[in-house]
Amino acid sequence: MVAMTALYVAAEFAAVSVRRSRIRQMAEDGNAIAKGLLPILEDASALDRYIAACQVGITLGSLILGAYGQIAFGPGLATLLRERVGLDPVAASSAAAAVILLILTVGTMVAGELAPKSLALEYPTQIALYTYWPMRWSLWLLGPFIWFLNGSGTLILRLLGSAHGAHRHVHSPEEIELLLAESHDGGLLEPDELRRLQRALRFSLRTAAQLMTSRDRMQAIDEATPIDQVLLLALGSSQANVPVYRGNLDTVVGFLNTKRLLVRHVEDRPVASLREVIQPALVVDESMTGDRLIAELRGHRAHQAIVLDDRRQVVGMVTLDDILSSLLGPTPDEFTKSTLRIKAPRATRSRT
Repeated sequence: MVAMTALYVAAEFAAVSVRRSRIRQMAEDGNAIAKGLLPILEDASALDRYIAACQVGITLGSLILGAYGQIAFGPGLATLLRERVGLDPVAASSAAAAVILLILTVGTMVAGELAPKSLALEYPTQIALYTYWPMRWSLWLLGPFIWFLNGSGTLILRLLGSAHGAHRHVHSPEEIELLLAESHDGGLLEPDELRRLQRALRFSLRTAAQLMTSRDRMQAIDEATPIDQVLLLALGSSQANVPVYRGNLDTVVGFLNTKRLLVRHVEDRPVASLREVIQPALVVDESMTGDRLIAELRGHRAHQAIVLDDRRQVVGMVTLDDILSSLLGPTPDEFTKSTLRIKAPRATRSRT
């Protein structure tokens, strides 16, 4: 009974702690047990029945162990207490029951619960695979009983006004960050990998105001600027897309693609007005989160957007480069690289 309890405890903790991605990978590699276990882990209701079978097995093991222990050892220990200690029959029976209960409880907790739980948390993949077939047999054997108990539990929860929640592999962002830190401390993640994963985890919490290039650092062009000056600005600009405004920076009319402007100039197709090469500007709110910002850029097929505050004034602009920098760290810019110096070939002496 202790071994049976240990089996169900190990199966329960392994099922809720094993990584589904690891089981999915093993199933794709041809592992037959992983192929059978994966549908259970990916189906919330199936996983709920799996855990219910573990809990039923643990309860039955403990009850049978207690009942058998009292029947097998109770009379002999009670007789020993009457003869050696001199207790009356009632006191001897009560003392024997208490001693047996204490011994069985401690033994079951150590060997049947704490030890298998620690093993399952340390080796969740192996334990989940080892316990798969015993659990499949238990699900078949205890199926009607599990259905009755799950239904009763769901009914009680509904009467109490609580929704029935199935067992899921869900972690909060704080828990995921803690797991990343533990993986780094255990040597599974390099410092650079840890930083990138932490940036990705916190990305959805960052806003456009935190990701953008602020207004005072923006390079912008007035719509009325002569084309010759615009060409000079385009040659010296480090931005591929420069905002174009009318009158003041709070009235952005679009973006100028400096590359297209220079290509037209090289191909001898002069631009008479900036309106010919201006692209519409996507406008976003400064409180927009990073994940929504990416969705907006993808939806409009844009690489940049103007950021507005609550008063609809321009506070900056955000680009895909800004987003990548927040995820991967600073990225090199081809415009800021040091200029390559080409050495002139050495003169060779002519042989006569």
